[in-house]
Amino acid sequence: MCRFVAYLGPPVLLSSLTTEPANSIIHQSFHSHEREEPLNGDGFGLAWYVPEIRKDAALFRSVSPAWSNMNLLHLARVTRSGCIFAHVRAATPGLPVTETNTHPFVWGELAFMHNGELGCFQAIRRRLLDGLSEPAFDLIQGTTDSEHLFALVVDRLLRAGRDPARELPAEALGEALAGAVDDALELARQLGVSEPSYLNLALTDGRRAAICRFTDGELADSPSLYVHRDQLFTCEDGRCRFFEPDDRGHAVLVASEPLTDDAGWSAVEPNTLLLVGEDRGVTLRPMGPGA
Repeated sequence: MCRFVAYLGPPVLLSSLTTEPANSIIHQSFHSHEREEPLNGDGFGLAWYVPEIRKDAALFRSVSPAWSNMNLLHLARVTRSGCIFAHVRAATPGLPVTETNTHPFVWGELAFMHNGELGCFQAIRRRLLDGLSEPAFDLIQGTTDSEHLFALVVDRLLRAGRDPARELPAEALGEALAGAVDDALELARQLGVSEPSYLNLALTDGRRAAICRFTDGELADSPSLYVHRDQLFTCEDGRCRFFEPDDRGHAVLVASEPLTDDAGWSAVEPNTLLLVGEDRGVTLRPMGPGA
């Protein structure tokens, strides 16, 4: 079911998420603590933003396991960003391990990643594709449920008159994310499909983010998700720590598993939508039926 981490804050090295913490995303690729199967070796990906150069995300994806990719190690120690998405993949059985199926996915200034599964995907895929606008349809290059969900997100933004190439408030990102989930589940209801879905989704434009932990199945089976906020984060000489914010403000980290043993990590409850504003303030909202 994959593992991911999202960071928004003052610029840090990619290695601060990927290699240096005790439970870094590379560590989670071979020894995940909160999955029955600890391996997430079906590729990895990074999306990060350098707004002083351009507004859309840089993207590095590979089908090799994160733990053995030397290019990742060299890139991560010299690349710095204030918005980073990192993902290690455990492919759904039957889906190919290809670069086009590797997270994160990007379109315009948006980056997206997913942990879990859309249970009804194969049953609704054709109807889902038929309902997409041309731009959303054209962004799909692979075969994952994740990328199709991303297309639903983009379609929601376009139908609402939101231009993904322009700045969007966190609320607009959240509405598109939650709306995409609603659209997929409504298609399943129409077709009489009842397989449970587990959807930890993350969406950003490089300055704001919307991230959810959602399931219409058993709450106890929902993939884990944690948030750490209101402090700064750094890794120096192999030591990663949180400390009080200064004139740079604070950072927000949202991760499938805590990267450190710091007490500031808190679990995100199932069926919660988490919004990160441009000021990196965090808002939690209920998500799902009746929300």
